[in-house]
Amino acid sequence: MLTDEQYVDSLYGKDADLERTKEGIAANGMPDISVADGYGRLLTMLVAMSGAKKIMEIGALGGYSGICLARGLQAGGSLLSLELLQKYADLAQVHMEAAGLGDKVQYMVGDAKQSMAQLKSAGQTFDFFFIDADKEGYPVYLDYAIELAEPGAIIVGDNILLRGRTTDPAKAGPSVRAVRSFNETIASDDRLQSTVLPGYDGLAIAIVK
Repeated sequence: MLTDEQYVDSLYGKDADLERTKEGIAANGMPDISVADGYGRLLTMLVAMSGAKKIMEIGALGGYSGICLARGLQAGGSLLSLELLQKYADLAQVHMEAAGLGDKVQYMVGDAKQSMAQLKSAGQTFDFFFIDADKEGYPVYLDYAIELAEPGAIIVGDNILLRGRTTDPAKAGPSVRAVRSFNETIASDDRLQSTVLPGYDGLAIAIVK
């Protein structure tokens, strides 16, 4: 019997660009931690519905989420992807170019917290954020995203259930504590309007008021 997520995914055909990206990630020994297929489709829709023109992605991995985000961009829109590792950014660029989206993305390699601080100092702002990087950094990434956000910007955070660890009282490691803090801020911060989707590994979506 299929899980709910497997059933939903079975309704959709294979996507050549995303399948190529998954294969490239596996072939290069990178972890299989791209955003879930269903949430990838949702990212494209959220970007398109919001009319976002300047996206910040925190965590490029192999380019799967970058493709999903860039597909929703309006003409002239751009994606800035913050990635810790040069080899990940390079592979993501290859996959973005293969999907015909290479001209929409720019990579900023290094510690994302430092990159976001630099962007803030430079007066940069964005209207869409996708957070899918080291979980211990989630609270800091959220704080910076709010500071870098245009009014009405959307902030999305992936993997906020940590495969059941977030909801397990016996778990209290650094990543779990950080993600719980992130979730609590998403739900309670007066600057945000939000919801949390429990499917796949959880997705938080917020609008900056």
